[in-house]
Amino acid sequence: MVTQSLLWQSQQQSSDFAELCNALYERELVKLASDEQSLLSGLQAKINSLPHYVKRTAFALLNAQSPLELDVQNASWSAKQASISPSTSQLMAYDNNVISWYREQALVHGLVVPIALKQKIVLDCIDRVDVKRQRFRTNVYGWFNLTDNALKKVIEPMNANLLKPTKKVMTAACAGHCWQNNQKVQPSMPSLRELLLSCTINWRNFKQPRTNIAHN
Repeated sequence: MVTQSLLWQSQQQSSDFAELCNALYERELVKLASDEQSLLSGLQAKINSLPHYVKRTAFALLNAQSPLELDVQNASWSAKQASISPSTSQLMAYDNNVISWYREQALVHGLVVPIALKQKIVLDCIDRVDVKRQRFRTNVYGWFNLTDNALKKVIEPMNANLLKPTKKVMTAACAGHCWQNNQKVQPSMPSLRELLLSCTINWRNFKQPRTNIAHN
């Protein structure tokens, strides 16, 4: 028998789900409308697949095991922003803070990793591990090499550096925190892909991805 409490929770979740979908649709449609590089066929394909990814992302956000606060109206994670990017200290002592961490792990497919760009930290995930050549590949930013005393990319680095996943770093990435000239600026909105990745973060153990993600 459905109790009044369970019915209210179901209605509340349904309301939040609808609000998340609306926010995600609005954001993605604006992004697609401003993309001058997409061909018509490519644009049509993206629009056709949009309902699936929007619903999947909204469902994942509602069911994520995250310490962050979910802003339903904006379909984003909300967290207090640090005055200085948490990537700063890691990049200053790269060997000890980053390289050693990745070398010590048994890296697995699907592991979410943070990457420092010029003004923000983004999320990517490992999709291939080459143990013999001591390197691994992330889905968007490509191959990273764990040799030669530097965690360098095999190809042109695109101003991207891997970071060690910590609570501060992952929080900044999930919430889209940005900095310019060591000053906080308006947060950016993570992509649908990054939002999905944020829901697979194992906050209790950054060495392993969550494997019990439910799909809609």
